[in-house]
Amino acid sequence: MNSPLFGSKIILGVTGSIACYKAADLASKLTQEGAHVDVILTHASVNFITPLTFRSLTHRPVTTDLFDVEAEQAVSHVAMAQSADIIVIAPATANTIAKLAHGLADDALTTTVLASYAPIVVAPAMDGYMFDNPATRENLEKLKQRGVTIIGPVEGHLASGLKGMGRLVEVPQIVDTISAILGRHGDMIGKSVVVSAGGTQEPIDPVRMITNRSSGKMGYAVARAARDRGARVTLVTAPTSLSEPAGMNVHHVATVAEMREVVLGACVGADVLIMAAAVSDYRTSEVSLQKIKKDARSEELVLRLAKNDDFFLEVPEGVLRVGFAAESEALLDNARKKLVDKKLALIVANDITAEDSGFNVDNNKVAILDTDGGVDEMPLMPKYQVGHRILDRVVDLLRPPSIS
Repeated sequence: MNSPLFGSKIILGVTGSIACYKAADLASKLTQEGAHVDVILTHASVNFITPLTFRSLTHRPVTTDLFDVEAEQAVSHVAMAQSADIIVIAPATANTIAKLAHGLADDALTTTVLASYAPIVVAPAMDGYMFDNPATRENLEKLKQRGVTIIGPVEGHLASGLKGMGRLVEVPQIVDTISAILGRHGDMIGKSVVVSAGGTQEPIDPVRMITNRSSGKMGYAVARAARDRGARVTLVTAPTSLSEPAGMNVHHVATVAEMREVVLGACVGADVLIMAAAVSDYRTSEVSLQKIKKDARSEELVLRLAKNDDFFLEVPEGVLRVGFAAESEALLDNARKKLVDKKLALIVANDITAEDSGFNVDNNKVAILDTDGGVDEMPLMPKYQVGHRILDRVVDLLRPPSIS
């Protein structure tokens, strides 16, 4: 299944900010995902970046002047506005935000926005003092009340040389937000999905811990895929270096005990639990309150470990359960055993010894096993696509049985 960006019609509005260079990257990323991107540049923005840049990236005409009768896009701006799936304004200056808040339509961008019923995303970028101005805050609040999605700004170094709130959010976060909005009407609409991700951490002392090599990438990919199919997603994540996905409830945990509490709570009323997290089998029997010092008289440090309870079996009845089996040997045999022991509907098995899949990479090669003895072995593919393949099976299992 493709990303909701594929084949979508996106209007990208670019206003007069030094952050325009990020808009070029955004246009490129959206086009690479298969979106049809129509760019509208304000008069101020062309002082920072040229129409040719965007035309070269999107392979589509660029609108700069509402009254240019030679420009097909400008003449047909109302039709373009009404056919758009989403309008994204990035970067959005304080001036454009003010015009949008007050319903002004004095250029190609604001006129197009006023003529469209499409969802709107606004990503502000401006000097910190301008962002903190009560007028700007009031204008943004007006837009939020009308259902406009405001993303950012974030704190960072600004063009003025100061550091403060006003920096445009990074492109991946904007793309993620667009995907979340466009995916609201997928085949999992109305379904509640809980996903766990990352490797849990069990403390030994204030410095050291027991953990594993899980990066969280597989769990995050499954969560994004579920969100992009319209599901309400709760992501329960152990510590990772990954950016928090947009459009879902995210809970950060560390230990197995913390993950258990949050996952079981989130599963109340949920339809599906997908446990992609690498959960520690053991914890230290006793956590030292102080850092354990190296003993010069001993060559060994002995730790006593206690087994963590498998809370998978505590998940409420009626929740469809999907597990993962990361194995280094006897992949299918070990996965089948877990499928039965944990009373799962499906288990996703992957060989962690493979260099091009598994931990800390963007691809995975898995096999999906079901309770009927079926094994669906898949080729190497991006983890986001693996997530969709898993969800294809989940959707089938959630579908009510047909009555003959």
